[in-house]
Amino acid sequence: MTKLAFGRRNEEEVKLEETKIWVCSSDNCKCWIRDNFKSSDIPLCPICKSEMTLTTRQLQVVPNHSKNFM
Repeated sequence: MTKLAFGRRNEEEVKLEETKIWVCSSDNCKCWIRDNFKSSDIPLCPICKSEMTLTTRQLQVVPNHSKNFM
């Protein structure tokens, strides 16, 4: 029996790590941003302009190579 791998990609392991994130404090907004992508020391929500609070989540590693982040 021959196995065909048509349309298959090599599946890479997804690397998760504990990541600092900022979460919107508004009950009506679900926005969050990674700490390494924030635009100021204590960011405001980019959607509703509410305050944001710092917390952590297990997320896929996404490096930020931009020199414009804080």
